[in-house]
Amino acid sequence: MGMDRIEELVSRYPSLSCVEASVRAACEVVVSCYRGGGTVYVAGNGGSAADASHLVGELMKGFVKRRPVPREDVEALSGLPDGAYLSARLQCGLRAMSLMSQEGITTAVQNDLGGDLGPAQQLYALGRRGDVLIGLSTSGNARNVALACQVAKLRGMSVIGMTGRGGGLLKSLSDVCVCVPETETFKVQELHLPVYHALCLVVEETLF
Repeated sequence: MGMDRIEELVSRYPSLSCVEASVRAACEVVVSCYRGGGTVYVAGNGGSAADASHLVGELMKGFVKRRPVPREDVEALSGLPDGAYLSARLQCGLRAMSLMSQEGITTAVQNDLGGDLGPAQQLYALGRRGDVLIGLSTSGNARNVALACQVAKLRGMSVIGMTGRGGGLLKSLSDVCVCVPETETFKVQELHLPVYHALCLVVEETLF
């Protein structure tokens, strides 16, 4: 895999040398998921919810590489009115979803079941063996993320945690946990971004 991206990450952010092994392991889990036809789900709150959407965006279209559609899709599109436009501009994507951006189901769950069950209910409906949940929590103790991790386990999914120093509850619920060496919320988030960018780079360079 394009693991030189992890070496680059550590060279740019030396404080992250302590999580190099866990970042590599997280990359391997995500690549394995995609090679098996799986989906990556992401959950978090506040700034971490924004990070969830950001991470998903890097997976669902080209990040630093152009990912042209395969020849068979070009041929299938050729007979459609906008086939040439679509085949020239669409890019191959990796199946990914932020569990924090589904307003309808999230508000329904808040009203009917409990405000901390939104991501868990979505995974209970959608999650399948071989999928991956990436849970972002700066403290590691976000209740809705913890509940989603437990449903992911029920569904036979792998769980990657991204948290701060110590890991909190999320560390014990994760198959791989990237515990960046900070405790203040904004400082943890500042380190999560280069970590998930490195993950997306490795995944893209490995699969495309």
